[in-house]
Amino acid sequence: MKTPRHKVAAIIFAKVYPMYVRKAESKNRTKAEVDHIICWLTGYDQAGLERQIEQESDLETFFAGSPRFHPNSGLIKGVICGDRVEDIEDPFIQRVRYLDKLIDELAKGRAMEKILRQ
Repeated sequence: MKTPRHKVAAIIFAKVYPMYVRKAESKNRTKAEVDHIICWLTGYDQAGLERQIEQESDLETFFAGSPRFHPNSGLIKGVICGDRVEDIEDPFIQRVRYLDKLIDELAKGRAMEKILRQ
C-alpha cells in the first residue's frame, strides 16, 4: 500500500461526507444539493458517489478515481481555510478545497446556478 502524499489524502471520504450534509442541512439546504454539487464537480453519477462512500475510499482515491473533473472548476475562486483556492499549486489539495468552497457557498445560501458556475 502506498503512503498518501498528504495527511488529508488518507481521510476517508465517507467520514467527511456527512459533515458536508450536516453543514448544508443546518442552513436549510439538502443532501440532494450536496450530492448534486459533488457529482457536478467530480463527474461521479449518484451510484458512483454512493459506491465511493460504501467502499470507504480515502480522499486521494476518491479524487483520483473521479470520472471527469468539471472543466468549469477553474472558475471557482475565493478563500477557504485562509487560502485562495485559485492559487493552490497542488492539484489534489486544490480539488479538496474546491469541494469545500462549493459546500460553503451552498451553506451560505448561494443559488445553485452560481455554485455550479453556470
